[in-house]
Amino acid sequence: MNYREASLKKHGEWKGKIETVCRVPVDSRESLSLAYTPGVAEPCMAIHNDVEKSFELTRRWNTVPVITDGTAVLGLGDIGPEAGMPVMEGKCALFKAFGNVDAYPICLRTKDTEEIINTIKIMAGSFGGINLEDISAPRCFEIETRLKEELDIPVFHDDQHGTAIVSAAALLNALKLAKKNIGEIKLVINGAGAAGIAIGKFLLKLGVKNVTLCDLKGIVCKGEEWLNPAQKAVAEITNLGLQRGKLADAMKGADVFIGVSGPHCVTKEMVKSMADKPILFTCANPVPEIEPEDAKEAGAFIVGTGSSEHPNQINNVLVFPGLFRGALDVRANTVNTEMMIAAAKGIADCVSDKELSTDYILPYAYDKNAHRSVAKAVAEAAVKTGVSKLNK
Repeated sequence: MNYREASLKKHGEWKGKIETVCRVPVDSRESLSLAYTPGVAEPCMAIHNDVEKSFELTRRWNTVPVITDGTAVLGLGDIGPEAGMPVMEGKCALFKAFGNVDAYPICLRTKDTEEIINTIKIMAGSFGGINLEDISAPRCFEIETRLKEELDIPVFHDDQHGTAIVSAAALLNALKLAKKNIGEIKLVINGAGAAGIAIGKFLLKLGVKNVTLCDLKGIVCKGEEWLNPAQKAVAEITNLGLQRGKLADAMKGADVFIGVSGPHCVTKEMVKSMADKPILFTCANPVPEIEPEDAKEAGAFIVGTGSSEHPNQINNVLVFPGLFRGALDVRANTVNTEMMIAAAKGIADCVSDKELSTDYILPYAYDKNAHRSVAKAVAEAAVKTGVSKLNK
């Protein structure tokens, strides 16, 4: 099936993937007086006196904007905010289908970092959390950092942390099958942009000790003149052996390869140079870093991709609906590392030891039990770490 052509046709038929549904009756004088004027004045004044009441008396408690500037949409790059709308709408549909979260696409006609930050801050009072989407690096780092510091609701950049969480879940189960210790592996990440840097930082917190990142210009190494500020920062905590060279050099003896880069940049020879039982997560879309069959022929033990056409799809949809569901349920004021680790383990635990195999290391994206598991784990972690407003 040609999904691109079929999808274009369907989008023409659907004319949008989400809609607003009225939750209350407005079919009589009495119902209008309760839902709108004059009765609505009372909840307005209650919120005026205590802004936290907005989470109890409006739908704010369950609403999240999916915000983009259209600069890094899927694998399409800077195509503009309007062109990013189909992706944002799709994301909103997934929020509702798998997390029962009311999400709204917000596509901003600006690439100015300060303007984006201020716009989101101005509208934040309407929402229970903020989901940043498809904003190019390195601006996305500052935007997320500033918003997390300046807002008292969860801020989550899915391209960074959603990718990191689902990659971590896949890694936990892959290592279980390979019988390897997370603290002893050598891990290589290709693509030192938003996703790659976030994955590297998160896996270090999860227990990986030997992480090396690569970019188009080569291995990310402390002291290299071509590093951007975000890469300079991550170079301080990765590649501690100060290895220089290209991707092929980094992959020699590696136990795990994670690709968030581009098509066909990994060869069979590179796979053959890896350690025993090599694990490869080739997540470039729509064309992976190496075709799964080629990786297998070269000796790969486990292969995961970003595509639903192959086993072990490594997809952010396993993360964000449940993560926001859990955060919203306990009215968390942030998304911290403990919540993200809980999400990763919640996903991994959905595949039992009996079910676990080289072709099944993650639950399917449409498995609602997985989303419930993530929500429960995230909510518990938020409460335990004291970021739930319901505890205060």
